[in-house]
Amino acid sequence: MPSILTPYLGFRDNTKEAMEFYQSVFGGELTMSRYADFGMNEDPSEADKIMHAQLVAPGRLIFMAADTPNSMPFTPGDAFSVSLSGQDVDELTGFWNGLSEGANVFMPLEKAPWGDSFGQLIDRFGVRWMVNIGGSPTEPTPQS
Repeated sequence: MPSILTPYLGFRDNTKEAMEFYQSVFGGELTMSRYADFGMNEDPSEADKIMHAQLVAPGRLIFMAADTPNSMPFTPGDAFSVSLSGQDVDELTGFWNGLSEGANVFMPLEKAPWGDSFGQLIDRFGVRWMVNIGGSPTEPTPQS
């Protein structure tokens, strides 16, 4: 199995809600474990926080998330983006439309200077997304 890049998202208290939302956008199988399931909560009030969530969606899309314990610092959406790219216009436009619900769209999905369609938004959970829809692959040019 090849190496894959899997984004891991951090939330404070809404991992379950966020991952269920992402499942509604991307489909796939969502699994979640609470801190209490593994005796990992130091604070009894955090027993039901999500220790680990994983969404495996069609097209080999995989990402994970967890609730950040109250004892750790947390800044929503800090220093990362999740990039979705490919050539399936319908699929990627559908993802864009789903993520746009309640989002701050600061770069609409439209033709970019490099020829692809590209857009950026911060979804309703503070996660920054980039979507790039590429054109058809070009045929290699023969060398003379």
